[in-house]
Amino acid sequence: MAADQLLLSAVSLISALQMGYITRCVTLSRRKHNVIPPAVTGPAEFERIFRAQQDCVEIYPLFLVVLWISGSFFHEALAAVGGLLFIFSRQMYFNGYVNSTKSRLPGFYLSLGALVLLTATGAAGLLRQFLDDYLDVNMHKVFKS
Repeated sequence: MAADQLLLSAVSLISALQMGYITRCVTLSRRKHNVIPPAVTGPAEFERIFRAQQDCVEIYPLFLVVLWISGSFFHEALAAVGGLLFIFSRQMYFNGYVNSTKSRLPGFYLSLGALVLLTATGAAGLLRQFLDDYLDVNMHKVFKS
């Protein structure tokens, strides 16, 4: 049922809106600096905005995959919190990169931490489900005894 994945769906929608906002920033910068597509070079300000957007686009599929796996197999609320942390940190990254390349680092490290959290919880959830479904090992029973 779709309501069972309400938090994951909401975080996914927020992240899609963020990607739209970041893309809009590139469009506005193109207009401001008269950089006509398909050109990707221009003033340093434009190039930082464009590069920050490209970095966000490159990592976005990985984020969505680990968000949904973590939320589906480990814990939806924890995955949603990790997803919100990722979204917040990517905005920090983008804003920092727009100002200077070195300013992007705090957002980069925070988003990396969020991805590690989502990946680890997703892997743990998948492992638990695999053990339960294919090897008949129920981890809840193993740790209770």
